[in-house]
Amino acid sequence: MNNAIFKFQNPNNEPIKGYMPGSPERIELEKELKRQASTEIEIPLIIGGKEVKTGVTKKVTMPHNHQHVLATFHCATEETVKMAIDAALKAKEDWQRMPWIERGAILLRAAEMLAKPYRATINAATMLGQSKNTYQAEIDSACETIDFLRYNAYYAGEVYEDQPKSDSTQINRMEYRPLEGFVYAISPFNFTAIASNLNMTPIMMGNTTLWKPATTAVLSNYYLAKIFKEAGLPDGVLNFVPGQGSLISGIALKHKALAGIHFTGSTSTFNSFWKTIGDNINNYATYPKIVGETGGKDFVFVHNSSNPIEVATALIRGSFEYQGQKCSASSRSYIPKSLWKEVKDELQKQVAEIKMGDVTDYSVTLGAVIDEAAFDSIMAYVNRAKQDKDCEFITGGNADKSKGYFIEPTIIKSNNPQSETMVNELFGPVLTIYVYDDAKLDEAIDLCNNTSPYSLTGSIFSNDRAATLKIFERLQYSSGNLYINDKSTGAVVGMQPFGGGRASGTNDKAGSKLNLFRWTSPRAIKEVFVPPTHFSYPYMK
Repeated sequence: MNNAIFKFQNPNNEPIKGYMPGSPERIELEKELKRQASTEIEIPLIIGGKEVKTGVTKKVTMPHNHQHVLATFHCATEETVKMAIDAALKAKEDWQRMPWIERGAILLRAAEMLAKPYRATINAATMLGQSKNTYQAEIDSACETIDFLRYNAYYAGEVYEDQPKSDSTQINRMEYRPLEGFVYAISPFNFTAIASNLNMTPIMMGNTTLWKPATTAVLSNYYLAKIFKEAGLPDGVLNFVPGQGSLISGIALKHKALAGIHFTGSTSTFNSFWKTIGDNINNYATYPKIVGETGGKDFVFVHNSSNPIEVATALIRGSFEYQGQKCSASSRSYIPKSLWKEVKDELQKQVAEIKMGDVTDYSVTLGAVIDEAAFDSIMAYVNRAKQDKDCEFITGGNADKSKGYFIEPTIIKSNNPQSETMVNELFGPVLTIYVYDDAKLDEAIDLCNNTSPYSLTGSIFSNDRAATLKIFERLQYSSGNLYINDKSTGAVVGMQPFGGGRASGTNDKAGSKLNLFRWTSPRAIKEVFVPPTHFSYPYMK
């Protein structure tokens, strides 16, 4: 009998490898890139641990070379979605009974497998299938995925350790049960780590999932599903069901056993989920928990005490890394007139050095946007801005989709703080700047706070502590993650728990134990040692 009282150690974050010329990791990655690029694989559904092929197929292509097919994947049908839900419910009883230490051990094994034998595999799949350069893949599909797995095992111990007070007459304890039913996980294309976490956080807490991956990230997500199985995840705990979102959600969201949704994606999609759940609220066995991280229109607010070169560098990294396809990407900035010329000159200088192209080229900063629909949507905004008399293009504005979906890093200066590229989420390499009068700082702060419906990330640049505090306090609800003198991206698990409010989501902070609590249904248990033997109280006598 294993009766040890065990607690996982607080982990260190996975070190980022350098991929310098001749390094072991670079040699291994290049070998794996060649292997995956030269092999077209077939991707099935995975239901109850079994591979299922529906015959309804789509192609996985490289965004930066859209004629190059990497895989063919099978799409879910109505029958297979129902099969997957049944498999999740069947697997749930045994999985939730498994001791939490054993569940955590599976996550830790998966993390170590990703850190070592499968690091090149997951990075190469993310690079080729999602057009991330080497560094962007390394910090996402390797490091952040590993961090989520390791920290979630540790955080689970902190959750289970949180117990009520007892005394000499009774024992009180809290049982953190998994949710009653299955969890529906809907993951985005832009972060392989998010795809992993949307499943493995509820799974760590004893839940089972129906996983609908983004069709533009199926390749890396399939490798994740296979790695989790190899790490020891029992059949049916995670059910991998790619395909048409409306078909899968149409079944999952109306199922009586729906216990929760774990989602990252657009605000409009999340709103539709919430409405569908509301319309079907009387059909569920329990109220589903709804956890979502949605859109963002993330800001960089600059005070005139700032260093112009530091500001420009943060804007370029925050706006253009991974082609601006991050929920946290900076896409609007407020810059004082006194700094504008220096910031502008530095922006133009650094953007001129940015190389765009095939992400397997180590000198490339920008790959392609994810697909043609994204390309067309982003360029529609850019082309309208070209016709807007209030807009001046500082850099970029051009694009080419003949081979890959390439959009130049584009910076627009708008004289209208309410222009659509200042307000709307574009999800691409486009930054819009509003230059404000230094004397109108308060007015500029109000514009920053009120222009967007979102509240995900933001950044304040200031070397005046009193001004920093003022801006900080006035923008209290404008972001869920705030950076001071840094870019608006790059949250690290265990260091900056991630999530936002307003139209940016439920702010349940992935990368912290707060998120794990959401996947539990606590039961408070009181045991009395000597029960009373009569109803009356002493004062009655």
